[in-house]
Amino acid sequence: MAEKTNQQVNPLAPSNGNPRSDEESNTLQSKELKRKKRVKLAIYIAAFAVFQTIVILVFALTVMRVRTPKVRLGTDVTFSKLNTTGNDTSPSINITFIAQVRVKNTNFGPYKYDDTTAIFTYQNVKVGEVTIPKGKAGLRSTKKVSVTVDLNLDALQTTPSLGNELKNGVLTLNGQAKFTGKVELMFVMKKKKATEMNCKMIIDSTSKTLKDLICV
Repeated sequence: MAEKTNQQVNPLAPSNGNPRSDEESNTLQSKELKRKKRVKLAIYIAAFAVFQTIVILVFALTVMRVRTPKVRLGTDVTFSKLNTTGNDTSPSINITFIAQVRVKNTNFGPYKYDDTTAIFTYQNVKVGEVTIPKGKAGLRSTKKVSVTVDLNLDALQTTPSLGNELKNGVLTLNGQAKFTGKVELMFVMKKKKATEMNCKMIIDSTSKTLKDLICV
């Protein structure tokens, strides 16, 4: 009994160090996972920032960019009157035709223009005019305005080229107009824009039709 009492009781030592190594390994893996998550989050944030920048640039270059509207005469011109009297040296011409003035707006917002006057000339001499009332061309659309134009070329009786043109069955006229207005974007931003119409009409005086139309 004394021998058993005197025996020193020693605690059991771990057979190996694996438990501590496993704990350290788990800690390292946890830190590595957290680091990878932080890297992924940083990548996602950077990618989102780049995407947002691209979206803003595209929006600024397309939607928010204000373009100048274009104004042209349409080719569907109808002559209700084209009378030629007199002779080659002293001709007298009265013309009435119906045409379309087309305001093409390529902006992402309406173009509101003021009333204006279209002037028709023959070799820089005014032979008629017509008033175009104020209106609005919707976003990315074309506004078509029908106008009736009365022209009187009696003032050109002393112009030799007029008689020569009529002898060949043609008549060349020019139509000009200047439009002023504003392009409205996002219902808040308004940008002033002016545009001009400059068209040359070549009329077949024999068939009373539009032979050619050139607008710049």
